Amino acid sequence: MENTYKENNFDTIMKGRRSIRHYDPTVKIKREEMEQIINDTVKAPSSVNMQPWRFTVVESDEGKEALAPLVRFNKLQNETSAAMIVIFGDLNSFEHAEKIYGTAVEQNLMPQEVKDRQLEVLSPLFEQMSTEDKKEMAIIDGALAGMNLMLVARAYGYDTNPIGGFEREKIAEALGVDKERYYPVMIVSIGKANEEGYPSYRLPATDITTWK
Repeated sequence: MENTYKENNFDTIMKGRRSIRHYDPTVKIKREEMEQIINDTVKAPSSVNMQPWRFTVVESDEGKEALAPLVRFNKLQNETSAAMIVIFGDLNSFEHAEKIYGTAVEQNLMPQEVKDRQLEVLSPLFEQMSTEDKKEMAIIDGALAGMNLMLVARAYGYDTNPIGGFEREKIAEALGVDKERYYPVMIVSIGKANEEGYPSYRLPATDITTWK
C-alpha cells in the first residue's frame, strides 16, 4: 500500500517534467495568478537567503517580438506560450540583505543577534566576492528557482519547458534589463499544452551513482 501511494504521488508530481514546446495560444495567465506562482516559486532554497533570482515575465506581443530572434530553436514556445519567464541572477543581491534579514526579525523568524552576526560575517564576504563567484551563486539559485517554478506551475494546472538555448549576451539589453548587474540563467515557458509531449529515458541510479 505504501509503495503504491509513493508511486502514484511521484507520478502526479513528475507529469510536470514533460517538456512542452507547443502550447494553446489562446490561454493567458492573469497577472495576479502569475504573481502567486512566482511567490510560491521563491520558496526554493537560496544560499544565505540572498534570493538573487529575478523574473522578467514576457507575455505581450511586443515583448515576445523582442525575444523571438534570441531564442534560437525555441521559437514555437515563444509564439504559443502564455509567457516566457526569463530568470536572471542579480549580481548585487546583497543590497537586499538588510531588508531580507530585517524583515525576518520583524516577523519573529530570526533573533536580532543572529541577524547582526550574519551580516557582520557576510558583508565583507560579498564585498570581496569575484564576479565569477557571484555568477555561480546566481546560476545555482536561479536553477533551483527554475525547477521549483516548473513544479509550482504544474500544481496550478500549467505546463512548462525549461530553455537554455538563447542569446545570453543580448537578452538583458533586449528586455531593458541592466546586463552588467543581471546575469541570464534560463527561460521557462509556461502555458497550457497543445500536445502530450514526449517522455524521455533517464539513466538509472546504478549508472550514475557511486557509493563510498
